[in-house]
Amino acid sequence: MAIDYEDALDYSSRWIDLIHRAGFPSQEEAYQIINESKENFAEHYNRNWLEYRKSVTEAGDWAAVEWSGSGAVFKDVLGREYLDFLGGYGMMDLGWSHPDVVETVKAQLNRSPMPSQELIDPLRGVLAKLLAGITPGSLKYSWFAASGTEANEAAIKIAKLYTGKSAFIVAVKAFHGKTLGSLSMMGKADYRAAMGPMYAGQVYHVPFGDAEAVEKQLEICEKVGIGVAAVIFEPIQGEAGAIVPPDDFWPRVRAATKKHNVLLIADEVQTGLGRTGRLWGVDHWDVAPDIMTIAKSLGGGVMPISAVCTTEEIYKPMMYPNPFMHTTTTGGGALACSAAIAAIHVTLRERLWEQAAQKGDYLMERLQKFAAQYPQIYEKITGRGLLIGMHFRNPEIGYKVAAGLFKRNVLVAGTLTSAQTIRIEPPLIVSYEQLDSLLNRLEETLNSVSRSL
Repeated sequence: MAIDYEDALDYSSRWIDLIHRAGFPSQEEAYQIINESKENFAEHYNRNWLEYRKSVTEAGDWAAVEWSGSGAVFKDVLGREYLDFLGGYGMMDLGWSHPDVVETVKAQLNRSPMPSQELIDPLRGVLAKLLAGITPGSLKYSWFAASGTEANEAAIKIAKLYTGKSAFIVAVKAFHGKTLGSLSMMGKADYRAAMGPMYAGQVYHVPFGDAEAVEKQLEICEKVGIGVAAVIFEPIQGEAGAIVPPDDFWPRVRAATKKHNVLLIADEVQTGLGRTGRLWGVDHWDVAPDIMTIAKSLGGGVMPISAVCTTEEIYKPMMYPNPFMHTTTTGGGALACSAAIAAIHVTLRERLWEQAAQKGDYLMERLQKFAAQYPQIYEKITGRGLLIGMHFRNPEIGYKVAAGLFKRNVLVAGTLTSAQTIRIEPPLIVSYEQLDSLLNRLEETLNSVSRSL
């Protein structure tokens, strides 16, 4: 294909003008943007992204192309309004465009968007201190990147550096990210199988929530001389469908890892910062991990940022003798750190974990009634706080419910690897009026789906 710089300049200029323009485009221009967006995705990004997300066209003749949002509501380029009960898969705890976070980032943008990486940039230190003050146990040091999978990669590396061991114990159906190290810890064939061999060390998968299986695997590894660096679990499995483990699981795993001198890593990428009704998912069981990973809502829904937090003792190999053992040029930049500082401030000020607990109880009670009313549709309801899973009898029913809700202008989270499960993850600031709107539209959808079975 011939390179045409002038064409690229014209095209980028047009979109820069659109980005700077306030409000919504004309209807004619909006239709042009929709068609252009579909073509760009099909020809230059990922064609099957369009085909898999069929629900975006279920609302009418034109695909939904998001344009702006506030709180628990967003609008597409045609100005149609949607209730957001997907929440960016846990990224939008504070909702769309939280003003406190946006204004903080704007202020930092006007001062200095990125640090030199050579001198000391203050916000990185501020954020690390904040996290040391609010995370469980003796977690003291933090390292920053942009995504959850990067945080998990760093956690794997830290565990190996500190212990000198290479094996890991993880859960079936776990989701820890898609870079090679994180992917090796994943418990889903959908993403792993096509990649073939990945992490060179041993990775042992056990059923999530089965403390006895973890204990036995640790015992076997010790008996046969396999050095286990760490055990890695999500406090509550997110992508698997909001799966809550038995109450004895985390305390028993913590005791077993201490007994065998193995590190415990809590992947709080989705559960952290209030989502499950406690500030951290592990707080439900009063467990302090050795390493914790955080992402998604850490950036307040405004900037991408992730963190791996650990104790001073475990972090030493990252500092000495080589402080550049694990680095990233852009991770923990000033804009991202400013967003995280503001997001933490809002979360603590508003005590959003308490709101998540109360609103989650309100939703769960009503969803359980729907499950009893429609046994031909539902298998079960799971979750805690505002991380809720609706499990259906089969994937086809799950798709019908997701599409039916989208027709009624409600966005929810179905998953590719568990299409029969829909996650409900609204912003924690969602109003009770909006919760009732979801329930009313869900009831209409269930009535419709029931008649089609």
